[in-house]
Amino acid sequence: MTRAFTLPALPHPSTDARLSAPATRRNLDPIGAILRAHAPKSGCALELAAGTGEHAVAFSHACPGLAWQPTDIDATRLASIEAWAALYGPDTLRAPISLDAGNPGWSDTHGPVDMILLVNLLHLISARAATTVLTEITRALAPGGTAFLYGPFLREGEPTSDGDARFHSGLRAADPATGYKDLAWVLDGLGPLTVQVAPMPANNLMLIARKAR
Repeated sequence: MTRAFTLPALPHPSTDARLSAPATRRNLDPIGAILRAHAPKSGCALELAAGTGEHAVAFSHACPGLAWQPTDIDATRLASIEAWAALYGPDTLRAPISLDAGNPGWSDTHGPVDMILLVNLLHLISARAATTVLTEITRALAPGGTAFLYGPFLREGEPTSDGDARFHSGLRAADPATGYKDLAWVLDGLGPLTVQVAPMPANNLMLIARKAR
């Protein structure tokens, strides 16, 4: 089994473009364990909304047979991904590219791929954008490919903890179009994919969605 990659600490203050997120570092190990167990052994992986780039570095090490393509829409985050990759990325980690996963049509130019990773995005965007994300993921996967969607979800329309309820309410207060998506709604949005739901720490879930060959 591939050993977990230990992500170096970020200097304070950072002397380069790298960013670091506490939540990203907290979920490195549980997400990495899922990927090592279920990710394809070879092919191309597309990471949507890759954020700081810490995931891209760690998970490209965890899945050495995959060419790893990180993406994001924010220039500051793209620079952070590039800086992390330059210092610690394996040869299989590609330069980040700009991609808005909430815009229709990206599967036409960024697929087919053998794996897609999406971490902590659906609750931060509108239902309309999330519908597009799910549709495009389904289209972008190659036959036999697997998508991994991680984050918090409502169950039967309700949050699963007081902390989730507060966070969900805070998101809705800031932007009524955002907030947690219901698990059943997300599963329906993934259409023909076969989905395994794996419990994760802090009431999160990992959806492991496979496309038929």
